[in-house]
Amino acid sequence: MTLAQFLVDALPPGESFTLDGPEGRHAAAVRRLRAGERLLVGDGRGTVAECVVAVAGKDFLDLTVDRRWTEPQPSLRVVLAQALVKGDRGELAVELATEAGVDAVVPWRASRSVAKWEDGPRGEKALSRWRSTAREAAKQARRPWVPQVLDPVGLPGLLDLAGASATTLVLEANLATRLADLALPESGDLVLVVGPEGGIAPAELTALEQVGALPVRLGPAVLRTSTAAAVALGALGALTARWR
Repeated sequence: MTLAQFLVDALPPGESFTLDGPEGRHAAAVRRLRAGERLLVGDGRGTVAECVVAVAGKDFLDLTVDRRWTEPQPSLRVVLAQALVKGDRGELAVELATEAGVDAVVPWRASRSVAKWEDGPRGEKALSRWRSTAREAAKQARRPWVPQVLDPVGLPGLLDLAGASATTLVLEANLATRLADLALPESGDLVLVVGPEGGIAPAELTALEQVGALPVRLGPAVLRTSTAAAVALGALGALTARWR
């Protein structure tokens, strides 16, 4: 059985520590872990400890560290530029992409995005939901790295991101170039651009191509903006060394 994983800001040094706070409460009161059971505790930045419960309190666990290790980030990092979408589809996109292995997410204010995320409390609340979604999905998937969800960008910020990447792929249906036909880099940042429900505007696509981005299609089906990145990440895992 796969061990449950919990996240802390920093893993304490030494052979034992107490898991308390919200994660300790969840482990003790919700998951009902008891003495002798095992679990994983990570810092979300690659370091993980496999622990044994020594004492289970009402809202904390005293843990003994059996082993700890640090997972490096992949040589080829995938950064998802996800267009803002209405409702909870943006959070679904972040959840699925995190489970599929994305390394960072950049919310993109595309011109055809229905959701706008204006500056202020409402935009900050929406960004916080994306970040919380990435954290919870990383825990569920037992990922040692929690993807960063960066501040939202408009087209100028996206062009800067694309220009600095090893490769930028723009997912567009009905194109001749297939993702499987491309020569992909072995290292650096690969930026994956996913547009909104109405598609990427022609002017945005032209601007991205001018900084070297490559429009590609995944396959014969038209995917929702909430699922496209996860499918692409699966393909990239198989086409590169990310899954090896």
